[in-house]
Amino acid sequence: MGGSGEAGGGGGEAWRGRYYRLEEVQRHNTSQSTWIILHHRIYDVTKFLDEHPGGEEVLREQAGGDATENFEDVGHSTDARTLSESFIVGELHPDDRAKLQKPTEPLITTVQSNSSSWSNWVIPAIAAIIVALMYRSYMSD
Repeated sequence: MGGSGEAGGGGGEAWRGRYYRLEEVQRHNTSQSTWIILHHRIYDVTKFLDEHPGGEEVLREQAGGDATENFEDVGHSTDARTLSESFIVGELHPDDRAKLQKPTEPLITTVQSNSSSWSNWVIPAIAAIIVALMYRSYMSD
């Protein structure tokens, strides 16, 4: 269920309903045909490679794959997001969307604690008592 489309053709949203399989998108990873995926939409950025403010290499590294996380991490402007809409050629087929989801890894690792809940209040309680004693001592001088 694919099709080919030209990038930058301001034809409104002619791309809606045009689905591409992930395998097809992955084949577009050359400087002659560079496609990326952003939020399940397929973008043909071939004609934009030379104009990209971050350089051609940034787009080429993501060619044929999902660039959503990197795109969002950079914090693109509203103008950049509007411009990107002109490069949409279709959407990733719904059956392939799950293939993009990476296993979720925690950003912050935590140490598993087997201690009982009493330690969650004893340490702050002792600290509060020490602060109260220090305040009392300060005020009595």
